[in-house]
Amino acid sequence: MGRRAVDLLGAELDAAYAFIRGRVEGLTDDEFFWEPVAGCWTVRQDARGHWSADYPDFPHPDPPPFTTIAWRLVHVSECKLMYHEYAFGPAKLTFPDINSAHTTKAAIAQLEQGHALLQHDLRDLDDTRLDREVLTNWGEKWPAWRIFWTMIEHDLHHGGEIGALRDLYRARLL
Repeated sequence: MGRRAVDLLGAELDAAYAFIRGRVEGLTDDEFFWEPVAGCWTVRQDARGHWSADYPDFPHPDPPPFTTIAWRLVHVSECKLMYHEYAFGPAKLTFPDINSAHTTKAAIAQLEQGHALLQHDLRDLDDTRLDREVLTNWGEKWPAWRIFWTMIEHDLHHGGEIGALRDLYRARLL
């Protein structure tokens, strides 16, 4: 069984992760929760003490509200957990089950955990198994390669946003 495609996906997955991980290096809790505009989506604690990222029921507002670094980083890390859970795990975890990270340190740890799970999932595959259909957390079936490709794009997309928000945060102090 060949592994050229698996190895290429693994290299890209690691490179995209290194990109977002670099964007959060040295991130403070003040930056994490900074709301650059009024009405941002962020990570909040409810009356029960459970933390979660703002995400209303459907239909979502159009356009969606601006999001904090906290929301973006928690979103990325929780998506990694959910893609792993449904494509390669027991498919039981739901977003409401997750007590969202609410410190920079915890969010980065969850990001690292999610990436490690996906790395392990990919290492267990060979090129022929990349086309095998796997489940998404919303019930759609995708080829396994698409899970990893989506997470690559996700890390790059949100890593760039986080980098830009950190630049704006620093610029406001000048």
